[in-house]
Amino acid sequence: MVVMCVALSACGAKGPQEIVSNELGIDVSKGVEISDVDTHAGFHGDGVTCIALRFEDESVLDSIKENSDWKELPLDETMQALVYRMEDATGEIGPFLNDNEGNALLPEIQNGYYLLIDRHADKNSDILERGSFNFTVGLYDTDNNIIYFCKLDT
Repeated sequence: MVVMCVALSACGAKGPQEIVSNELGIDVSKGVEISDVDTHAGFHGDGVTCIALRFEDESVLDSIKENSDWKELPLDETMQALVYRMEDATGEIGPFLNDNEGNALLPEIQNGYYLLIDRHADKNSDILERGSFNFTVGLYDTDNNIIYFCKLDT
């Protein structure tokens, strides 16, 4: 009986490759984890998850190119603000995916693709104008064959 309980509890744990594959809708099972940060232990499940996976080849790039939801860099203004920082005449906004000191969690990527999944209940409003955020970001760095997955819940 003890063995069965241990086996069942082990089945519930998802690895980073499975999490990223399920969230971004592409197969990243061949990726090697290079970082994994999760602060979702907060009240109401608020927090940030960021996972980076490196690939030996460009196999995941083919899946990204076949998925019309992924867009080629450069980032649009919304993604720029969410991931890094955006400045305009009124000031700065972002990055929303940051460490405790306001620094962007993801490195600047020159060449690649990106995906933004808005998981907020009210998708009719501008994501940057909301009081709370629920979104998922995928960034693929074609120069280094690294995919970055981040999820923010506030």
